[in-house]
Amino acid sequence: MFSKRFGPRIIHEARSVIPNQWDKRLMLDKSRIIPVRINLAQNLEGAEDLLMEVSHPDSPKYAQHYNADEVADLFAPTKETIDIVLDWLRSEGHDVDHSHYNHWKAAVVVPMPIHKAENLLHATYDAYEHTNGKVHIACMNYSLPEAVRHHVDFVLPTVHFDVHTTPHAPTQEEKRDPTVPSPGKLKDKSPVLPKQGATLSPQALAPAGSLSKCDQQITPDCLRALYGIKYTQKAVKKNSFGIVEYTPQSYIPGDLDLFAKKYVPGGVGRRPKLLSIDGGQISSVPKSFDLNGESDLDLEYGMALTFPLRVSLYQAGDKIFGASFNTFLDALDNTYCAGDDPTQDPHYPDPNPGGYKGKDCGKYAPTHVIRYYEKRQCNEYLKLGLRGVTVVYSSGDYGVAGNGGNCIDASGHLSPSGLRFNPSFPSTCPYITSIGATQIKPGNTVAKPEEAAETVIFSGGGFSNVFPMPTYQKAAIKYYYKHHKPTYSSSQYNNNQKARGFPDISANGVNYVVAVDGAFSLVYGTSASAPVVGSIFALINDARLAHGKKPIGFVNPTLYAHPSAFNDITSGNNPGCSTQGFTAVKGWDPVTGLGTPSFPKLLKLFLSLK
Repeated sequence: MFSKRFGPRIIHEARSVIPNQWDKRLMLDKSRIIPVRINLAQNLEGAEDLLMEVSHPDSPKYAQHYNADEVADLFAPTKETIDIVLDWLRSEGHDVDHSHYNHWKAAVVVPMPIHKAENLLHATYDAYEHTNGKVHIACMNYSLPEAVRHHVDFVLPTVHFDVHTTPHAPTQEEKRDPTVPSPGKLKDKSPVLPKQGATLSPQALAPAGSLSKCDQQITPDCLRALYGIKYTQKAVKKNSFGIVEYTPQSYIPGDLDLFAKKYVPGGVGRRPKLLSIDGGQISSVPKSFDLNGESDLDLEYGMALTFPLRVSLYQAGDKIFGASFNTFLDALDNTYCAGDDPTQDPHYPDPNPGGYKGKDCGKYAPTHVIRYYEKRQCNEYLKLGLRGVTVVYSSGDYGVAGNGGNCIDASGHLSPSGLRFNPSFPSTCPYITSIGATQIKPGNTVAKPEEAAETVIFSGGGFSNVFPMPTYQKAAIKYYYKHHKPTYSSSQYNNNQKARGFPDISANGVNYVVAVDGAFSLVYGTSASAPVVGSIFALINDARLAHGKKPIGFVNPTLYAHPSAFNDITSGNNPGCSTQGFTAVKGWDPVTGLGTPSFPKLLKLFLSLK
């Protein structure tokens, strides 16, 4: 079909295979009404240059961040984009006057029967079911007229299957043996969840203040010694450090007190400031490591290392729907609400009994440092960077493989038996700071160099299949390929030497002592590394604010311009996909990045900037 006015149809997005763990169902009622969301192209011209202006240490506009309204205006779709898309919808017989225009015209939402959506998009919809029982409506491809497609980022629901899955209570078989890394047990979990090891008796715990067992048990004191974290906060009331959790994951108040009593004098009874998003609530009843371990880990170490700073907890999602990764971004950015997929993301107000009846678009201002597990839109990170927000994200626990140990097979499926490396998103997004993992070598002290993590987990790292190398990373990666070029072929990873590499930096991620469900356990993962780095950045923000300066915001350009502020890691690798992965070498590498932080050097560096 061809409209002379809008031109021939062109495939806009397509997939060749059904994703792993999904199966097509036989029946789909095509008279069912669904909201079709046409996400309009944002005005991104010059966006990266604007981010570099406020983020590069040599820029005269360093740290001169934008406010939320200014960012929204910068990225709003053009009038031409809005007019063309609306004219096309009218030409297809849709009453756009009764459609929903989202904030700042970021998207057009048109309710219609599935059969009309098929006609509009030249698509065939089917119902698909995940192994966890989640049902999803999708198509294998869709097309847009030539004159329209350049004004549309993407349409939902269509080819996307990145559905949020809810963690379940682990069976006995799913409780990991800490001596045997056996990927796959957590592959249904969308976040990169930490791994649980042995339970520790009170008698086996390292004493508070002791550094004698740091190669076996990491505590806040071990981390302070490793990275030189010695600082008295001065701007507590002005500073902010945010941690994001997704219902049904929740910290247990009693666990925070158990940990604080042992390792944080004066911290007993302290709680994070709850910023509830779409009905997010805290559970007071211990349930399982999968449901409590992540939040307990994040908050226990985030609060310990930044004490007495009041940590903010963004708890996203009610107990009925839980939360998708978009739920959190909705609460920070009105325009991003338009990007939600009605078949994937929770719908609020939630009509179910006990569901949250509000709608939290743009409800909260972001804190200065936020830890993310996953997001779908890389440009949202760019926008947060413009607002002075530092985003840190764990790089993954399966080496060059993706979450759950999945690699890419010859047909493009994710599979544990695949041979192509599977770089994880959003670590591959150039606008976040990706955090890998290290460990103290067995038998060594905190005074000795660390190595790449190889106990239970392997530091995620590699090169993006999607995002090009950012300018701030070019010198580091050029040096890496010149002196340490891997021998793997282009069939195994993206070796064009032009791709975004990750992680950016690392921190210890092995043998963390964490109070979970009333007992102490050892915990492993880049999920442990990320809050350590976030805490360090929060302390640096405190120092800058006390000196009348602005928050550090997007830090990567500064980090790569000053690699001497890190402890270079030159030992270890990150196996996966039937290989030994990459190797930690001198300089930046796709195992541990630039290395681990030296707090005194980073503090001096950022205080020297205006």
